[in-house]
Amino acid sequence: VAIANSRLIALDERGVTFRWKDYRAKGKTRHKTMTLTTDEFIRRFLLHVLPSGFHRIRHYGLLANCGRREQLAQVRKLLQVMPTDSELNGGDTDAVGQSAQPTFTCPDCGAAMIIVEILARKQPIRAPPWQRGTA
Repeated sequence: VAIANSRLIALDERGVTFRWKDYRAKGKTRHKTMTLTTDEFIRRFLLHVLPSGFHRIRHYGLLANCGRREQLAQVRKLLQVMPTDSELNGGDTDAVGQSAQPTFTCPDCGAAMIIVEILARKQPIRAPPWQRGTA
């Protein structure tokens, strides 16, 4: 659910009033109220509604906080990739490893591409040949 009913304060001719939390503020000013027109409230609410057939999944996968560092280390080991200097130094970038040009680069972002597997081309799937006299 995009917003709990307990956070809704009022619904009147001015619009929808609800409570929200400002994570940048500390202390008593952290919890605030906001009033939006009905149209704007519904527009923002629907941004959080998933299309049919989709499921909301949070805190799962390789980048989940519970084991991100260990899982990424295992992925690098399986792909035989060493962490970059910036990852080892906590975000500092060095120009030491940038002299060698990669063989394949991503056409969108320009990052080096790694060949994980090469798939052999197979015979295309075809329908059986058409026979005369059968309709």
